[in-house]
Amino acid sequence: MSNTETRVVTNEVRLSYANIFEAKSINGSKPKYSVSLIIPKSDTATIAKIEKAIDAAIDQGVAKFGGKKPNKAALKLPLRDGDIDKDDPAYADAFFVNANSTTPPQVVDQALNPILDANEVYSGCYGRVSISFYAFNTNGNRGIACALGNIQKIRDGEPLGGGRVSAESDFAAFTAGEDFLN
Repeated sequence: MSNTETRVVTNEVRLSYANIFEAKSINGSKPKYSVSLIIPKSDTATIAKIEKAIDAAIDQGVAKFGGKKPNKAALKLPLRDGDIDKDDPAYADAFFVNANSTTPPQVVDQALNPILDANEVYSGCYGRVSISFYAFNTNGNRGIACALGNIQKIRDGEPLGGGRVSAESDFAAFTAGEDFLN
């Protein structure tokens, strides 16, 4: 469903918890591709676009909410405050949105070439992401969810979550002129 009112292409965001090349199942649920998007609070343009898309999704989801437009405060909303909801310095002074999809996102570089190497796009790198918002009402949980569209990597960043260190940096000190035969 590619509704322009509920679809947003972000400015530069930081990717976190990036499971974008392999779907993962959480607590036995259907496997999904997912990523948390860290949006600086200074990026008021992206935040305003997301707020507007969430409002549009609420309007479009009235049927799912029993035919009446619910009070926004009564809904579970996808745009969250990193300073309040996360005890993680990577989320400081930022909002975040968790996006997921059952189909793999297309992942491209700045020239729009497909990125096939999973090590190229990781938690901590920066990119633009297309996301869509839609209403849900399941088992008494009502709100707006965020669907993951496509990802464009813009630049590298410090890996998050104790990210991988290259073998070169791990072992460089041992190869610097050491003679293993003595």
